[in-house]
Amino acid sequence: MLSVRSILAEKGRVIFQVPPDATVLDALREMATRNCGALLVMDQGRPVGMVSERDYARKVVLMGRVSSHTLVREIMDADVVNVPIHLSVDQCMALMTQYRSRHLLVRDGDQLAGVISIGDVVKAMISDQQSTIAQLHQYITGG
Repeated sequence: MLSVRSILAEKGRVIFQVPPDATVLDALREMATRNCGALLVMDQGRPVGMVSERDYARKVVLMGRVSSHTLVREIMDADVVNVPIHLSVDQCMALMTQYRSRHLLVRDGDQLAGVISIGDVVKAMISDQQSTIAQLHQYITGG
């Protein structure tokens, strides 16, 4: 069964981040540069939340705020779910569904190991299913 460790081995452990006192505009620029939809919010070396394009749309644009005058800390999601690196992909999907979370913070013991997204989890699940199908096909056809 696939684990979070295998997802991080595939995608890497680089964590895109932003400080909580950055402006939302700075965070959006970083997301554009990194071609990602969310950033980990780090304060003095520790994670304090996540900020995403969805947060921007719902908490800045729809509220009539100005991204150059709004701080990341004002719109970030401070309730980020942490998971151990050995957790299975299926368990991650269940947690993401339960907590309606699109990102999970991955821990290897006390150390931050990475961040995985719902897209990473779905990709891993599809790859695992395709492998199972190929193995079953090979077993059935004998080839």
